[in-house]
Amino acid sequence: MNEPAYLDWAATAPMRAEAAAAMADAAARLMSGEWANPSAVHGPGRAARRALNAARDRIAAFFRVPADSLIFTSGGTEALALALNGADATARLVGATEHPAVLEAAPAAPRIPVDGRGLAQLPEIPARALVAIQHANNETGVVQDMASITAAVHGAGARLLADCVQSAGKLPIPPADFVAISAHKLGGPMGVGALIVRCKDDFHGQQKGGGQEQGWRGGTENLLGILGWAAALDAWDANFPARAAALQSLLEREALALGARVNGAGAPRLPTITSLHLPGVPAATQLMQLDMAGIAVSQGSACSSGTLKASPVLQAMGLAEAAGQSLRISTGWATTEADIVRFLAAYAPLARRANAA
Repeated sequence: MNEPAYLDWAATAPMRAEAAAAMADAAARLMSGEWANPSAVHGPGRAARRALNAARDRIAAFFRVPADSLIFTSGGTEALALALNGADATARLVGATEHPAVLEAAPAAPRIPVDGRGLAQLPEIPARALVAIQHANNETGVVQDMASITAAVHGAGARLLADCVQSAGKLPIPPADFVAISAHKLGGPMGVGALIVRCKDDFHGQQKGGGQEQGWRGGTENLLGILGWAAALDAWDANFPARAAALQSLLEREALALGARVNGAGAPRLPTITSLHLPGVPAATQLMQLDMAGIAVSQGSACSSGTLKASPVLQAMGLAEAAGQSLRISTGWATTEADIVRFLAAYAPLARRANAA
């Protein structure tokens, strides 16, 4: 039995022990009646509210944003939809390589093209438009120049929505007007995220309810999830991206020697995501063989890769052949060199078969 290797961190990171412990403690307090609904005005409700506010402060401090700019949501998808639907705009423009959460939320929006490296090529931007750009692509890891993009968008009198679900914790939060983040990519639980809103003028909440989140997002807050997220961020290892870069160098050097190609090569990329194209070998074949060897990787976005369709991200980059023959390998703070070596050992026979064809 081959040792398993989890290399699908871009889909979700394993939850940190600190997050699980914080959630267990919070659950015990709720079970005992020490805490209650954070919106309640009695003692247990006020205690829960204090815990919620303290977690909000810790999360905001981690991302270096004001605490009152955080609107807690059920995750990155809801945060993106809240910005896309809640911001007053004369038009909406979205990047051609955006996550399905953006493309499905704004299906009629014009697509901003990318070049062969995956870098956005901004068109003329209408005044008072909302432009949605992914900071780091979830499939290729390509990182956009958000400083230049923000300057161009603001120069046109428009606003910018940055999808930072993949980049948060690995890169500084960009100076966008709206920023979407998610807990489970950072060692927190699934089912909680946030939209950072720098200015709430001409912005409207979409989920009406009991006035939670200062009226911007109705519904009782996911107290356990938020506390788990804060604990995960408290335990964050800021040095792990440097270790990830060394692992990425090993992975790509050896994969290139086997005949693979790196999608997005030549562009700035996250050290935690590599998109490998193995010419002539369908992605489904690669996934099956690697899964049998105990290697967990994916074809692309976890929200769409279950269909095993050719990658729309790579198609938008003009890489039609690669779109159906590429895998995403993604790493995190617990990934070891042994995991990469196990992947390469299972990948090599696929590459040799492709080279012999």
